[in-house]
Amino acid sequence: MAWWNAPVRAVVQRVSRACVRVGADTVGEIGCGLLALVGVTHADGPAEAERLAVKLANLRLFDDDAGVMNRSVQESGGAVLVVSQFTLYGETSRGRRPSWSAAAPGPHAEPLVQAVADRLREYGLVVAGGRFGAHMEVELVNDGPVTVIVEV
Repeated sequence: MAWWNAPVRAVVQRVSRACVRVGADTVGEIGCGLLALVGVTHADGPAEAERLAVKLANLRLFDDDAGVMNRSVQESGGAVLVVSQFTLYGETSRGRRPSWSAAAPGPHAEPLVQAVADRLREYGLVVAGGRFGAHMEVELVNDGPVTVIVEV
């Protein structure tokens, strides 16, 4: 698939806790919920941000009373930590150095990542985030472990 028609993508992990730091400052932190590492490409727009937010809010990754992953983050009362991750579009098929050309530049990507977070808040979810363009340290406790790749 060529970069110009690749879908918005996210690596989503169910966590018992997660935080993101920039230097000595904690800029985002959640307890139980989802960590969403969100990548944006050139062709993505508001419609893709909307679809990703809908998918994240409704993705059934949390256990019901029978121990089956049958509840969404909304239903489980969890939160979402949204972190921009341009490296999700790293092309590694040739050579040893990834190409980042499929990743959208900051002025295009930042408002879309913010739109995902804003839409999740409209669902009533507690949402925390990283700091776009900063060198971030993400710390998490993956619950399960449960990790999925979402492309919409």
